[in-house]
Amino acid sequence: MLTGLLKPASGRVEIFGRPLSDEVAVKSMMGYVPEEVILMDSLTPREFLEFVASIRRLNADTVNTRLEKLVSAFQLREYFDTPIAALSKGNKQKVAVVAALMHEPKLLILDEPLIGLDAFSSKILKELLTFHASKGGAVIFSTHIMEVAERLCTRVGIINRGRMVGEGTVDGLRKLVKSAEGSLEEIFLKVTEQEAGVQEIVKALEA
Repeated sequence: MLTGLLKPASGRVEIFGRPLSDEVAVKSMMGYVPEEVILMDSLTPREFLEFVASIRRLNADTVNTRLEKLVSAFQLREYFDTPIAALSKGNKQKVAVVAALMHEPKLLILDEPLIGLDAFSSKILKELLTFHASKGGAVIFSTHIMEVAERLCTRVGIINRGRMVGEGTVDGLRKLVKSAEGSLEEIFLKVTEQEAGVQEIVKALEA
């Protein structure tokens, strides 16, 4: 709904004070990486990113400098003129990430953005997200990997069966489950009432 792909059934959403109905202005402030990356397979990364830049009406000199840095950082130069259809899943993911970052948006909405990335590129992206937040940018990061959420996110929302069942800092969530310690994964299992089920399954498998 925040990206404008679905219309809210009720309520009101604003992005930095602007309603979603102001689509051009809202989307110019947003970078989005979906869980299932869909790119134009017949284009090369160079052609695709030039297309995205033209759609966003970015200044050519500014965006070329930015692209040069991002392409080098994510080690895409070798594949920059290869058809996207021929790229590996990881390199397609890099192209999607670069497309989301190239216009330096205030808001990043990322759904499992680390899937398919090698360790080097994964580390680069995590560092970039931390830097983005330190400059006052916002990141909404969706992941099933609790260790990643625990290391990267300042606030965590736990969703179970479509409902938000816990929200706050990791320390705040520990208080919610009345635990002074414990990883975010353990907190998640307690909040969603799945901890006992996991223990039962493991015992049955070990028997």
